[in-house]
Amino acid sequence: MPPSTSRSASSNRSSVPSTLLVTGPESLLADRAVTDVLAKARAVAPELEVTEVEAARLDAGRLAELASPSLFSSSRAAVIRNLAELPADLFDPVLEIAGAQVEDLTLVLVHGGGNKGKGLLDKLKKLKPVTVVDCPQVKAWELPKFVSAEVRKAGGTLEPEAAQFLVDAIGHDLRSLAAGVRQLIADTEGRIDVATIRRYFGGRAEVTSFAVADAALAGRTGEAMEQLRWATSTGVAPVLVTSALASGLRGLAKLISAPGGLREPDLAREVGVPPWKLKTMRGQARGWDSTGLATALHAVASADAAVKGAEGDAEYALERAVLAVTAARTRR
Repeated sequence: MPPSTSRSASSNRSSVPSTLLVTGPESLLADRAVTDVLAKARAVAPELEVTEVEAARLDAGRLAELASPSLFSSSRAAVIRNLAELPADLFDPVLEIAGAQVEDLTLVLVHGGGNKGKGLLDKLKKLKPVTVVDCPQVKAWELPKFVSAEVRKAGGTLEPEAAQFLVDAIGHDLRSLAAGVRQLIADTEGRIDVATIRRYFGGRAEVTSFAVADAALAGRTGEAMEQLRWATSTGVAPVLVTSALASGLRGLAKLISAPGGLREPDLAREVGVPPWKLKTMRGQARGWDSTGLATALHAVASADAAVKGAEGDAEYALERAVLAVTAARTRR
């Protein structure tokens, strides 16, 4: 092989970490990190042999086999998932392999977060050959940003309000949000607006639940009750309604108690919503004070307990909660 080709291959190989530690509870982001490093390794060595194994199923012999040269390929990748379940007697061998930079081996270790196995994680992070990718839980206020980024990555465009509307429609699961974006991009030539999302996902439980909450918080009792009856008649889980009411009330409480003089982006972060939603919340906040919010939250907490088994009639408990929320808003 000519020297220039050898140098190029060596340079490409150096772009692939010998050990990648993926840690955190967001499984979609973790899976993407694993896919990305395997793609890089395969770009360097198209014949790459990939082996995936659950940590709980490893023993010393299997671990040694993963780190040993293959009979079929000169380049290997070993992906060990659910590292928290790794048997304690394999901690030192894994640390040894992770720190040794085994030739032609890409070691990928996936840990879902939590305290189990934290001692092993801390030691792995201190090893020089280990590259760490953190996949923390995405906060609720960050989800519209995630949606917008997914749309941009797919080459599409979307209205500012549409990102939050899609989150309300689908929920907080990243995989579901990513799948929703892919569906919309495929079916709309990449141009996504609120009307399109409503057409595709308008029947989803979360949309109906937030419609109930938005009407109740704004004091529109008749509309809130109409939306609630639609929700219960279409099989929306009662806990989704109480969750939407509680989330909306907590957001208003944060808005009302936020320090004065904050810039719009800072206020949005303080409240935990995208900046565009502040206008809607300010409209809802008129007529609310701390006493009314406390009363409403107490009513919603009681309804939440009721729909989870404390009472027999969940529909009645929800109606009582909605009426209590709208009454607390108008109380002076």
